[in-house]
Amino acid sequence: MATTRSAAKRLRQSIKRHLANQAAKSAMKTAIRKCQRAAQQDLAEAWRLLPLAQKAIDKAAKRGAIHPNQAARRKSRLVAYLKRLESARTAEATPAHPAAS
Repeated sequence: MATTRSAAKRLRQSIKRHLANQAAKSAMKTAIRKCQRAAQQDLAEAWRLLPLAQKAIDKAAKRGAIHPNQAARRKSRLVAYLKRLESARTAEATPAHPAAS
């Protein structure tokens, strides 16, 4: 328990900030998860959800819930993940060697 009034106020502020940061991070992670799960089913849907995930990541960074570098890294990895899936699916659709078929 806080001893002084200022310590009690700092504790209240800390709890309030923790809850706000937690909510921002949760919203961000949910948006990222939705995009990744959509990519497993339909890449077009995942590309449509990508800006929403990026927006959630940027909001979390703007509010200070995550570091700006972490936001950049998360966005970069998400796009790289979608591109990797896209290239893998196009490779499956086309034969490896045109001469082999």
